[in-house]
Amino acid sequence: MLVADTPDRPGLPDELIKLERSAEAERAKLAGLDPGAYEAQRVKWREASAAFHAAVTEYAKREDVTMSRYQLEQAVKRAVRHTREDPAV
Repeated sequence: MLVADTPDRPGLPDELIKLERSAEAERAKLAGLDPGAYEAQRVKWREASAAFHAAVTEYAKREDVTMSRYQLEQAVKRAVRHTREDPAV
């Protein structure tokens, strides 16, 4: 598995970084949509978010992972959200 080295948390799984970036990109698309389009985009965002959360849960179960599931999730979110500007703003 490829690993993304970030300044605050070296060794985060690249796949988790990609999934969280995807979820954040889908969330950013919600801005300014009319109600019909908003609901359709919200479904896409929730699906991307669910994929990220499922992957975090599976990865955290590994024997070689020393962080709790929560710590892992937060580390990935920090790495993604603090490396660039929030796309929804």
